[in-house]
Amino acid sequence: MASHIRLQGRLNEIMTTVFQRNSVAEEKRSAENQAAVTIQAWFRAVRVQNYICHLHQSATLIQKHWRGHQGRRVYRILIRNLVFVMRHNYFNAMATKIQKMWRGFYVRKYVFDYYSRKQYLEGLIVKNEIIRREIKESREQKDADSLRKLELEAQRKLEDYAAKHRYLLSTEVVPGIYNSPFKPYPDEMEFVLRKVKPHPPEKAKPKRDNRSGKIVADSPPLPLTEPLPPIGQKLQGPFRAPGEVQMQRFKPFQPTLRVATSYTATEEARAAMKAKEWVMRVNDNIFEPFSQRDRKYEPLLHTTSNYGHLQYGTRFFRETAESKNISHERFQPVVSPIPVFDKLNDTYSKGTETVP
Repeated sequence: MASHIRLQGRLNEIMTTVFQRNSVAEEKRSAENQAAVTIQAWFRAVRVQNYICHLHQSATLIQKHWRGHQGRRVYRILIRNLVFVMRHNYFNAMATKIQKMWRGFYVRKYVFDYYSRKQYLEGLIVKNEIIRREIKESREQKDADSLRKLELEAQRKLEDYAAKHRYLLSTEVVPGIYNSPFKPYPDEMEFVLRKVKPHPPEKAKPKRDNRSGKIVADSPPLPLTEPLPPIGQKLQGPFRAPGEVQMQRFKPFQPTLRVATSYTATEEARAAMKAKEWVMRVNDNIFEPFSQRDRKYEPLLHTTSNYGHLQYGTRFFRETAESKNISHERFQPVVSPIPVFDKLNDTYSKGTETVP
């Protein structure tokens, strides 16, 4: 009760204090509210900024790991391609070396063989002489044929001239211009005139109408008042030249094709064909592959010594040490080891893809 009485005594003072404090709080309420809002805004801004920074760091970390993964994958592919190219170039170089050594051996043994080439050139000289002789004979034959044609043409022209001027032939009563009685013997043209036959008379040309140009038929002969007497069974007078009758009487024998053909015609044709084929060949030695050669290899000059024949081209080529360029060590890559290279002995490469 005493406390209650004391409080009752101080009631006015308490009310005054509360009123004063409320008035002061009301006066500072807006400022405190603004300060609280400012503090909340700053706190929320800081929290959002920290969250965004955390997101950026997380995104950067994810991007870093992803880009590292992509870079390593691309780098592995690049390394695989480089290794494939290196192996391909290495195998090509080895194949080129093998081809070079084999071609050098083959050329030295079979192509540029001194004795074989010497024998070939000697045969070629003989063949050239034969060809030159045949060409010369062929040329002489062609010249003789052309001269013969010219003589035949001149003879034909002479006979044609003699046939046209056969009226200059001598008779038993009147001598011709080529058979003068003042010469010891007749001229050569006289014998030509005697040998040739006169040209047959030209056929009468058909009559044509001057205006139309058509052929006009000949008028029929006039009828005879009295018929001619019949012709006897025996022909009268010479109707054929004596030379033609004599030629028919002494006509040469004309055998059939079977009689005229020789029994050895097939063999003779084959022999002529072989001779012609032999003339056209440049080299008589038929090429034989090296795998079927039976004759002993003739050593070259630079592979023979006083101590015996060197096995150059059969046992070794350019160097005697066969193990000089051969290594049994494993191929060492120039990059850091990669697990995919452990499968090189168990896989094969197909482009840039590894196939088991």
